Amino acid sequence: MTNSSKKKSQTSVSKTSKKAAASVSSLPIDSILIGNSISLMNSLPPASVDAVFADPPYNLQLNGDLTRPDNSLVDAVDDDWDKFQDFAAYDEFTVEWLSAAKRILKPNGSLWVIGSYHNIFRVGCILQNLGFWILNDVIWCKTNPMPNFRGKRFTNAHETLIWAGTSKTAKPCFNYDAMKNFNDEKQMRSDWLLPICSGNERLRDELGNKVHPTQKPLSLLYRIILSSTKPGDVILDPFFGSGTTGAAAKMLGRHFIGIDMDKTYAKHAEKRIKSIQPPENIDILLTPSKREEPRIPFGTIIERGLIRPGQWLFDERHKHKAKVKADATIQACDITGSIHKVGAMVQGLPACNGWTFWCYETGSQLVPIDILRQKIRSEIVHNM
Repeated sequence: MTNSSKKKSQTSVSKTSKKAAASVSSLPIDSILIGNSISLMNSLPPASVDAVFADPPYNLQLNGDLTRPDNSLVDAVDDDWDKFQDFAAYDEFTVEWLSAAKRILKPNGSLWVIGSYHNIFRVGCILQNLGFWILNDVIWCKTNPMPNFRGKRFTNAHETLIWAGTSKTAKPCFNYDAMKNFNDEKQMRSDWLLPICSGNERLRDELGNKVHPTQKPLSLLYRIILSSTKPGDVILDPFFGSGTTGAAAKMLGRHFIGIDMDKTYAKHAEKRIKSIQPPENIDILLTPSKREEPRIPFGTIIERGLIRPGQWLFDERHKHKAKVKADATIQACDITGSIHKVGAMVQGLPACNGWTFWCYETGSQLVPIDILRQKIRSEIVHNM
C-alpha cells in the first residue's frame, strides 16, 4: 500500500520495468516493478491484464502518536506514503491510478480495491465516475481486530472491498461453483470472516520488525483470486507491498505483476514468493462450471442401456414412482412427461430437477439418475 503518485521526480524504475516500457508486445509477468505505479501501469499495453487488485493508501489522517492504556506506543501506519495534503490531493491521486488500471484491464476484466472508512467511499464514487460498474461490496470481518485504545469510538473490526467490472456491459469472470464448493455447498456470501495477518505469516526483517505495516492475510487474496480469475490469468497489483497478491497468484496457478516504490518491500516480497511451490498439475485448479458442462438428455441414458424402458424410478423416500417409457418420458399414474415435468407434478410444485429427484434401484439401494448423467459427461470430457 504505497503512495505511488508522490515524488515522481525521484522515481526509480527497475530494469524489468524499463524493458516493459520499451516493448508493449509482452507483459513483465511474475515480476515486481520498482517505481511509480501510475507511470508503470501507463507503460503497459492497453487491455492486457485480467484483474487488478489494489490496496491503495488509506489516507488515515493520523495526528500524533497512538498509545495503549499502559502508554506503550502502537505500531500504527505513519509512513509518508499514507500522507496527503488534503482530500483533493487524495482524490486526484485516486483518479490517476484508477484511470491507469482501467486502461490496462481487458474488457471483461475486473477490479478489486480494499479500504477503510477513511477512503473507500471516496474511491467508490470515483471509480463509478470513471465508468466502472460495481458488482459487489465485500465486508472483511476481522476475527482479531486491533482494539480501539482511546475508547472514543467503536472498534474498527472490518474493511470494505469493492469488486467492479470495467463497464455495465462487461462480463467479468466469477467462479460461482468454486466459491460454492469452498463454502460447503452454500452460496458464498459477501461477508467474509477472516483473521488479520499475524504469527508466522507476518513478514519480519532481520531485527524482528514488521516488514510492512498493513500486510494483508493470504486467505483474503486466495479467496479473491480463486473467485474472479482463471488459471493462467494475469493479476496486477499496483501497491504490491509485502507481495500477498503474488503469493496467492502463484499458489493458484495465476501470473502476477507487482508494482511498488519501496525496494525493501519488493526484496522481501520477492523472497516470499520464491519460497512458494506452484501447483504441479493444473487439473487441481479447475472447477468445471455446471452451466458449461455438456448437455445430456435423459434419452441418452436410455439408449446407452443404463436405464431400460419399463424400469421404475423412485424418489429417495419411495413416496413416488414412475415407469420409464421408450421415448424417454416417464409415467406416474395418469401423468406422462419429462423427468422434470412429472417430478414437479407429483409433488404439486411448479418446477423440479428430475435428475436429482428421481432415483433407480441397484441392489437394495436407491441411486439418483444424475450419477448416470455424470458418468456420460466424464466420458465425453475424457475423449475430447
